[in-house]
Amino acid sequence: MSAQTTIDIAAEPAVSLRNEPVQARSTARLTALLDAAASIVDEVGIERLTTAMVAERAGASIGTVYRYFPDRIVLLQALGARNFERVMARITEAIKDPAQSDWRGALSTAFSSVIDTYRTEPGFRGLRVGDQLDLRPLPNGRTHKSLVAERLVEALSARFGVENSAASRFTLEAGLEMSDALVARAFLMNPQGDEEFINVSTSAVRGFIAERIGW
Repeated sequence: MSAQTTIDIAAEPAVSLRNEPVQARSTARLTALLDAAASIVDEVGIERLTTAMVAERAGASIGTVYRYFPDRIVLLQALGARNFERVMARITEAIKDPAQSDWRGALSTAFSSVIDTYRTEPGFRGLRVGDQLDLRPLPNGRTHKSLVAERLVEALSARFGVENSAASRFTLEAGLEMSDALVARAFLMNPQGDEEFINVSTSAVRGFIAERIGW
């Protein structure tokens, strides 16, 4: 299939906000609140974030925060959903890249794009795509990583003919879980990532995928 084939990787269903933004001003206000939350997560983590801190950082009233988010958990879920959408956009771009001639290279680049997201996306190091909140399961009992794995396999199947099977999806999901644990550790103290942990993650995931479905 052509490298220019459109690959649609759907994002997670949107978090239900108290008021959905319908005007440009409302959308900008919501973006400012999420940007403020992301910067606070980078500084103090998800446990210490409060809605008052977000309001102050965004230059908004606490009432404005509650207009969209009934509590801090929904706010964090919304930030996790945004992180999910943005990392999936990077993964999509990596798989569609015409420079990739086979699925192995595309998948390797996709994993690298996730690591790059840790470095460049505010709030991603502390929250990632929201799995660690463990509050509201996705439909059919899936996690965010199982959804990422499902979309990855669909995209690789569409472009490179990779088998779209339960075994392939499980392998990708397990690989994502392994990578996430090691890469999260790599960025725990270093905003640029500890290269030793990143290299171990890359090697371990490559070996695991190679053993199960070939790399």
